[in-house]
Amino acid sequence: MTALDEIDRQVLRALAEDATQSASALGRRFGLSQPAMWKRIRRLEDAGVVAGRRLVLDRARLGFGVTVFLGIKLATKGRVSLEDFERAVTAIPEVQTVEHVLGLYDYRLRVVARDISDFERVLRRRVMTLPGVGNVEANVLLSEERRPGPLGASA
Repeated sequence: MTALDEIDRQVLRALAEDATQSASALGRRFGLSQPAMWKRIRRLEDAGVVAGRRLVLDRARLGFGVTVFLGIKLATKGRVSLEDFERAVTAIPEVQTVEHVLGLYDYRLRVVARDISDFERVLRRRVMTLPGVGNVEANVLLSEERRPGPLGASA
């Protein structure tokens, strides 16, 4: 675990809100020079605390109006079936995340589709034909609220 001071936490919160902020702008915001801020960010990256920066796309504006979470229970268990399933499911472009979980299901998938008819096509033609698929439960996302995460305002 990397030791973080209060400025580190503030910088991480700021970058989590908008990762495009420059070291110069962050430095001005937190009372540090651009080189000092750059070194601080670089230290956080080198320590693995900042593992990357990502672009958040608006799925609805791109035509993907439906998000469905699928719980998948494999019919058969074993190393080969897990690897086969994971290899096949990651090749489906509509599957945004694949989480191997412990509990009622073996996997949790986040699937995007243009509409419910499109989701049904993805489910029937792609998901249900995956190796080892047994039970599938679908939950349609109605709304989503982004939370700041473990370094939110209370940290």
